[in-house]
Amino acid sequence: MSDLIITTFASLDGVMQAPGGEPGYAHAGWVGPHFSDALGAYKGEEQEAADVLLLGRVTYESFYGAWPEREGAMADKINTMKKVVVSTTLGSSPWDNTTVIADDVAARVADLKANADGPILVAGSQTLAHFLMAEGLVDQLNLQVFPVILGSGIRIFPETTDPLPLTLASSRTLENGVLLQSYRFDA
Repeated sequence: MSDLIITTFASLDGVMQAPGGEPGYAHAGWVGPHFSDALGAYKGEEQEAADVLLLGRVTYESFYGAWPEREGAMADKINTMKKVVVSTTLGSSPWDNTTVIADDVAARVADLKANADGPILVAGSQTLAHFLMAEGLVDQLNLQVFPVILGSGIRIFPETTDPLPLTLASSRTLENGVLLQSYRFDA
C-alpha cells in the first residue's frame, strides 16, 4: 500500500492560500521572499520520490497553467508522471497522463493507494486535503512552514470536533527560517 502524502507551504498561523501569488487574495505571493535553493531541492526530491500527483481542480488549473511550459528535471517529472485530478466540473484533461475522477472519491483514492508503485503526493488542494483527512486516507503531512503570520486565509486543517493525532517524523530548519516538518497520521 502506497503512502498518501499531503505537502503544502504554510504560514506560521496555518494559512496555505495563494503562496505563489495567485490573484484575488489579500496575502498572495508570501512564499517568494523566502524561497531558496535548499527549499527548491527539497521540493524536487519530494516530487521525484512520488509515483502519482493527486490534485484538486483549483490546484490542477494552477499546475497545468505553469508546468507544461517549464523545463528542467522537476518539470519533466511533473509533466510525465501519472496525475489524478478530483473534480466534478472538469470532465477531462489534455495534460499528458492525467485522469479526472468525479465520484466515489474515497474508494477511488483507496484503490489508487493500493495500486500505486510509490508515494501519492497531494500538493496544496485544500478542499481535497480536508476531504482526505476526514476520510482517514492520509498517511503523512509535509509542511513547509514559512516565518510569516498572515492573519487570514484558507487554513491547512479542516474544522473538526475530533482531534487529528499526529507523530513528528522529521523536522529541519533551512537557513532562511523555513521549517520543513513531516508528520505521520496516527492510526
